[in-house]
Order: sequence, then C-alpha cells, then structure tokens
Amino acid sequence: MSTTPESRARALRLRELVADGVLVLPNAWDAGSAAVIASAGAPAVATTSGGVSWSLGHGDGQRLDRAAAVEAARRIVAAVDLPVTVDAEGGYGPLPADVAGTVTALVGVGAAGVNLEDSTAVGGPLFPVAEQAERLRAARTAADAAGLPELVVNARTDVVLFGLGGLDEVLVRAEAYAEAGADGLFVPGLLDLDALTELCERSTLPVNAMAVPGGPTVAELAATGVRRVSIGTGLAQLAYTAARRAAAELLGAGTLTELDGALGYGELDGLYRG
Repeated sequence: MSTTPESRARALRLRELVADGVLVLPNAWDAGSAAVIASAGAPAVATTSGGVSWSLGHGDGQRLDRAAAVEAARRIVAAVDLPVTVDAEGGYGPLPADVAGTVTALVGVGAAGVNLEDSTAVGGPLFPVAEQAERLRAARTAADAAGLPELVVNARTDVVLFGLGGLDEVLVRAEAYAEAGADGLFVPGLLDLDALTELCERSTLPVNAMAVPGGPTVAELAATGVRRVSIGTGLAQLAYTAARRAAAELLGAGTLTELDGALGYGELDGLYRG
C-alpha cells in the first residue's frame, strides 16, 4: 500500500505538535463535530470511540466492528485539513494480527495517529504486559508496511482508570510499550498532579492526560510535563445534553430559548467542502 504525500505530511505534523509543546485535542465523534472543532482553531483532531459509537447507535466499550470504526474515521479525516488521531479502542480483536489489520485500514483512510488500549473489556482485565507489547509491535510493523512509518501510535493503559494498579504498574507498561514502538503514553484517570509529574519525569514516552470537569486545567496538566491533553467523550456528552434540553423545552413549554447562541445555519453549512 502506498500513502499520499498529504497523509505523510499530516502524520509528521502530528509528531511536530507533540514535540513542540502541549497538544490540546478536543475529541470529535463525526465529520460535523470535527469540522466545528477545526473551525475553533484546533491544530489537530482526536476522535472519541465513545462518541463515535453513540453516533452509530452503539454503546461504548469495543462494541463497534472494525469496518464501522474505519468508515467513521474516513469521514472525519475527509472533513478537515488537519491531522486526525483515531481512537481505535483495543484494535478490534485480541490478536496482534487484528491490531495490524486495524492499523492498516486506518492508514488507508488517512489517519495520522492511533490510540490503542490495553484493556480487554470495560473495567478490565488488561492484556498481560508482554502480550500488549506484541500488539503494539504489530501496529508499528503494520504502519511501516502500509507506507506510513510516521504514524503516531499512542499506547493507552487503563491501569488507573479501572483501579487495577498504581504508578509502578503504569511505569512497567510504559517501558514495555516504548520498546515495542509506541510513540506516546495515555493514562486516563490519572489526574493527581504529583503522580503525573513523577510519571512524566520517569517515562521515556510523552504522556497524554484526559482532562475532566472539575479536574486540573490544561495549564496545570502542562506544568507536570504532560504533552497531550484530550477530553474523551466530553464534547459529545455536551452536544447530546444540549439536544435533550432543547427538545424537552420544545415539548414542554413550547419555547426555544435553549437555542439562544447556537451557531447559525450558514456558518455551520459553510464548514463543509462537499
């Protein structure tokens, strides 16, 4: 498979953004949300598997199949002129060959990066360290074979998110994942600033944290050494919440004050190239 110069440029740009400072990634779930995020000034777009799943009528937690996930990624990549890093959940299959197939397909639709998690299901258990390292190695090999060695592979560990261990376990996995070819480490659920500072100091991989309402600010996370900040399903939750509030108002009071301040039709329509 050969990749386009545009795909390579986007992957290289994603690498530069992480190397140059703190990359803030609002998470998109469809082409429309990606276009809106781009219009807000984002330098890159990340997807959220939860939001993508909801938009396609599924619950979160590796319930999509590869074909649906890749098609959603294709539409998002096509909607923006920015690097897109795709939440590929657990790679849509337990075997290294499954992960390789997913990465090959995502490279084929123009992804600049992928997130691959080490949980076998929501809540765990996690893949054993050596097994997950092989899965990440397969991702790296697949990207190379597909003609995109620049693909950014962000290794997500759910050790903290699911309460399956502490910082020492995260560091063991970080070392193994780095040796397997990962380019970054994503530790959702870890928001203790002292722990993040220690992790950033001891990990050879750039660290990605997930910001949450009421948690540390982007500036506070950046001060620990974190290099990427994303928000998971946060924007999708907000959008669906706004839709429900407006629907409830219309069905109840019959008014539409919830739509005050909404983006105009023309502004939204003008974001699309097709």
